[in-house]
Amino acid sequence: MSPARRAVRSPRLSVLSAGFLLLVATLFTTCSVHSDQRGRETLELWGLGREGEVVAELIPEFERRNPGIHVVVQQIPWSAAHEKLLTAYVGESTPDIAQMGNTWIPEFHAVGALEDLTPWVARSKVVRADDHFPGIWATNIVDGKLYGVPWYVDTRVIFYRTDFLKQAGYDHPPRTWSEWMEMMQRIKTPKRWPILLPTNEWNQPVMFGLEMGSKLLKDGGRYGDFEGPAFSRAFETYIGMFRNGLAPALSNNEVANLYQQFAQGEFAMYITGPWNVGEFKRRLPDNVQDKWMTAPMPAPPGGTYPGASLAGGASLSIFKRSQHKEAAWKLIEFLSETEQQEKFANLTGDLPALRAAWETPSLKNDPYMKAFRVQLENVVPTPTVPEWEQIATAVYETVQMAVRGVSTKDALASLDRKTDRILEKRRWVLAREASGEAQAK
Repeated sequence: MSPARRAVRSPRLSVLSAGFLLLVATLFTTCSVHSDQRGRETLELWGLGREGEVVAELIPEFERRNPGIHVVVQQIPWSAAHEKLLTAYVGESTPDIAQMGNTWIPEFHAVGALEDLTPWVARSKVVRADDHFPGIWATNIVDGKLYGVPWYVDTRVIFYRTDFLKQAGYDHPPRTWSEWMEMMQRIKTPKRWPILLPTNEWNQPVMFGLEMGSKLLKDGGRYGDFEGPAFSRAFETYIGMFRNGLAPALSNNEVANLYQQFAQGEFAMYITGPWNVGEFKRRLPDNVQDKWMTAPMPAPPGGTYPGASLAGGASLSIFKRSQHKEAAWKLIEFLSETEQQEKFANLTGDLPALRAAWETPSLKNDPYMKAFRVQLENVVPTPTVPEWEQIATAVYETVQMAVRGVSTKDALASLDRKTDRILEKRRWVLAREASGEAQAK
């Protein structure tokens, strides 16, 4: 499972009861360490999943360059990370730095947990916005301020069977939506679906909406905008794939064996992320290894190639309560160096956040990674509101309604109503803030 997918399934702070937060605060017993036996300043870094294990291999070089700093790395499983970070915040025991799924940043900003990194970047000679992919950098900005530095990146592209496209008369992947739809009609056979679009994933319909220029929310993130013309048109196209027999109405749980079915030709295309490059290389049989490739998303009507995809990945954030912010920033700068980005990518298989690190041979010479490099120049963040993950769940529930026969108009009206209810507290908070500012004037 990709880091991006793991991040978006986490529970939200807004749905945790006050009683639960008080309980976990009393149970949290982690104590902060400020210096080691050699008198060095001690810095605590929480890394998640495989990345939390691997980053420890880079720390000796950082400590060699900074002999007065000792870094303690705590590795946390992705499945437990979100709750543990919330528990640490409530218990006033947050680390100095943590790896954050970039969909979490708006939530932790909302409770005042994160340090504003804008002034740190302004005086840095290492971390610069223009060295990063703009759409990824934007995932770390909330209310005009930066709260994380991208560590590795993630997005989604099309994985497709080159042999089926050739049989249909194409020597290239789809470049526009119209070409894509025509291509899938030609690929379709009684035993082959042109594309697999799991109905319990929100990512694909949201990508379609972003490609059409939808902002998904309106009025400063106060209300849903899924009934707006951009998302409505995109959603009609997306649901049309099911209604026109181009995609099966199946959830992930109903797909018996993704790799085996792709190899057997049960479907010709699948939209997924970089974690599946390695899986396809390992799991597809030898006779299919030269019959698949990756491609950026096609352009929507009136758009330019490639179309947009999702901005995903993980960032490094400093907690506001840290007593070692200067040392923490030095570590972020170190991990942002091109050399360290290349090492980290080779160790983990993650995609580096820095454009320059894509020159490493393992990425530059991998034909399957070229589509990701192109796509990363056109990725778009989801709305930076703490409630986004609840809204995302409502999106795929809406897809399932429409696939079952509910009209797209009624389905999107229902989605906007759900979204508006989810955002009710946000509207109340923003109204209170606006009232307070007006009174202060």
